Amino acid sequence: MNRKHINLALLLITVVFFISLLPACGKKENKVTEEKVINVKVQPAEKKSVRPYIETTGSLNPFEEVIVSAEVDGIIKDIKVDEGMPVSRGMLLVTISETDYNLDVKRSEAAMKQAEATLANTRLEFQRKNALYKEQLVTQQQFDDVSTRLALAEAEVERAKSTLSLAKQKLIKTRIYSPIDGFIKEKKVTAGNYARNGSNLFVIIKNNPLKLNFTISEKDIGKLKKGQDVNFRVDAFGQTEFKGKVNIIYPSLDEKTRSLQVEALTPNSDGILKPGLFAKITLYTGGDKDAILIPAISLLYEGDKVRAFIVEGEIAKLRNPKIGQQYKIASKTDGAESKVTEYIEVIEGINEGEIVVTVGQQNLSENAKVKIVDSR
Repeated sequence: MNRKHINLALLLITVVFFISLLPACGKKENKVTEEKVINVKVQPAEKKSVRPYIETTGSLNPFEEVIVSAEVDGIIKDIKVDEGMPVSRGMLLVTISETDYNLDVKRSEAAMKQAEATLANTRLEFQRKNALYKEQLVTQQQFDDVSTRLALAEAEVERAKSTLSLAKQKLIKTRIYSPIDGFIKEKKVTAGNYARNGSNLFVIIKNNPLKLNFTISEKDIGKLKKGQDVNFRVDAFGQTEFKGKVNIIYPSLDEKTRSLQVEALTPNSDGILKPGLFAKITLYTGGDKDAILIPAISLLYEGDKVRAFIVEGEIAKLRNPKIGQQYKIASKTDGAESKVTEYIEVIEGINEGEIVVTVGQQNLSENAKVKIVDSR
């Protein structure tokens, strides 16, 4: 009896042990079959009004830059301007000692009077000889002689007039005036220096308007047109935006850089912009248009392929969108500075309103189950 009871007890213990193992096996099986859920952040594809543009860099340059030179030799007598001073067209800049040139004018005037007197005397003699020649009272040789002297006297008067005019011009050129409105960029002489004909005296620049010179890559040349709007910033004025318009599109590309030179004009009536400043440029190539935009961070790149994931319900769907231009759009929030977000234009492949994964897409595959933890 005791042996029978012992065997029965062992059987009951064995049955209880196996029964206790069954829930654990069920849990393990459930754990294996449980589907993985990936946390993501999303944002809807939105239709916004945007304006196509090209970004580049360039430099500001003066509208005109003129080198003022001496046109006569002489000692610098008086300088009326200094570097940085504003000048107007026709303003006196410098005088060169005019003593020698005054004397040349007086000498030429005297020579002119002498030549005129000689001409008057020769003309009277010619008139007398001409009357006698008609009555055959003087020889042909005598008449020819006086005719020649008359022609020479007339030529001498013309020569004296030219000499006097040249002397007066040289005297005038001892006073040098500004040819343009602008500012003195460089002063190359001081009073007492001897200036020779052709010596550089000043460099004058005109700063209103200013030229904005920049280059455009070969692929963007087809978008260029004269008169297009240009916005630019310079580091000296932070986020202040200045405006201009395309004025010149150069006729040929630089063979080394495969880029095209472009020039825009920007008003500078207050003079705050200076030639030489480095500019960050936005060149608008068209008018406003509606485009479907998604955040630039939502895209995945694999070689030439572009991928993105959208969410339908709780399932991720892979898309291969055809993309266009990138845009920077500022979003303003109450009591905070505007935040600039980069967006990409979607030409096809994603529709307006579809939910695009912006964070966590690297971990996704087609039909993966997702959980949206944050959205805009």
